Amino acid sequence: MSEDTISSAAVVPAYRATMMFHPSHHVPDLNEAEEWFRRVFGRDSIPLSILSKNRTDGKKGPDYSTFTPISDVLFDTIDPKKYVILGEQRYAAVETPHLKALGWYVEGMTELFGELKRRGIKVMSQLDELADGDEPPHAAGAPMPLFFTYPEDAGIRYEFMPPPPGPSPLDPRTTPGWTRPPVSEDDPLGIVCCSHHTVLTDRPERVMQLTVDVLGGTVIGEGRDEVRGTTCTWVRLADSVFEYAVPDEGTAAHADRAARAPHDTYHALTFRVADLAKVERHLEAQGVRIALRSADTIVVDPATALGVPWGFTTAVLPGDDRV
Repeated sequence: MSEDTISSAAVVPAYRATMMFHPSHHVPDLNEAEEWFRRVFGRDSIPLSILSKNRTDGKKGPDYSTFTPISDVLFDTIDPKKYVILGEQRYAAVETPHLKALGWYVEGMTELFGELKRRGIKVMSQLDELADGDEPPHAAGAPMPLFFTYPEDAGIRYEFMPPPPGPSPLDPRTTPGWTRPPVSEDDPLGIVCCSHHTVLTDRPERVMQLTVDVLGGTVIGEGRDEVRGTTCTWVRLADSVFEYAVPDEGTAAHADRAARAPHDTYHALTFRVADLAKVERHLEAQGVRIALRSADTIVVDPATALGVPWGFTTAVLPGDDRV
């Protein structure tokens, strides 16, 4: 083995992001959110409380969120009023729903924790405490490693947790041999896959330090999203594509980001679909208004769509080789 080969092998990270864990979305009412996903997306949701159905101690388990599988995405909807850990509500209650954050399953949590610290990206626990030791924080009251980035350092409070040791009742994708389901005739939206997640920023280099430099994502393209009015960098990381978008002034995207500045804003998900006309007919029948459109893409009015300007497209992003 040559000296150059040894040097190259030495820099291979001892950690790996295996899959996007989930988007998290804050809502004022979980029941209304479940009904909306059932009616508009044609998907049933899985309550977090399912984890406690076999408890023998008689205690009630957490019930602050529901998980909705949508093709290759596991969507987590949270009622902040119920997100109480060690007797304290950890998120502010909301009157208007909005996407909150996202995260990844990671193999090698201790090694990732060390790399984040080495690069000056601060890490905090589930209780928002600064993690300044040599070992990563654990979930509150549990031995599982779990930690988050400081928004000031990474743009958003990104979450990291290890992959489940076996199939999870909350996440069908953890079943051995799982593959993305084909388009179903019963799917009112005809979803092929999640095209991309849009994160609004005025400092794309900040978030790309995390997703590209640390986590090993690949920049697959740069360009414009003329529908939303943004200048974009597209990054492929694990099973997903992320659109880091600098919004034009005067756009809905710019207003959304400004409301959360100086932090970045998790703005939207866009799904690739088989038939855009079918999608539009179904959305309109469910009272979901179209706010923006082009020949191959529509974006809905978040006021009629659980607070999210969901996108639906038949286009494939430059450099996205997922079939």
